[in-house]
Amino acid sequence: MAKKSKKQQQSGGTPATVALTAAGVTYTVHAYDHDPSHPSYGEEAAEAMGVSPDRVFKTLVADVDGALTVAVVPVAGQLDLKALASAVGGKRAAMADPALAERTTGYVRGGISPLGQRKRLPTVLDTSASVHATICISAGRRGLEVELSPEDLTHLTKATLAPIGRP
Repeated sequence: MAKKSKKQQQSGGTPATVALTAAGVTYTVHAYDHDPSHPSYGEEAAEAMGVSPDRVFKTLVADVDGALTVAVVPVAGQLDLKALASAVGGKRAAMADPALAERTTGYVRGGISPLGQRKRLPTVLDTSASVHATICISAGRRGLEVELSPEDLTHLTKATLAPIGRP
């Protein structure tokens, strides 16, 4: 995880929540006790918060033609790598090496947020997000989610909206 500033350490914030606060965006933090034995970080978050899995989105890092790209898709589905490549004008996509994703974003697997990353990466948000008033995404660590509008997430990450998820 990225180094925390004194302000972040005092507030208990993460780079993602600090970015949201700095942008003046309305958001809600949802904390829960992370169970390391749960088979899915995203499904665990949905269950713990009592939120439908189609409103909880996971952040995945993929390699598209040699460039790391962030994909944000519902935890209830999977990432369509061909669709992701197409959305960013690429030809081929594969999941990024987890260690490289962690080093590049500054977050640990299962806690990668599309916000507040060490290095801003191109981001694609699945179009299914736009049917919800709010969605939940990782706040930057396991057991911590933020709920915000898909429009705010799109604006803050400069995301492209595209149908990149599949059931």
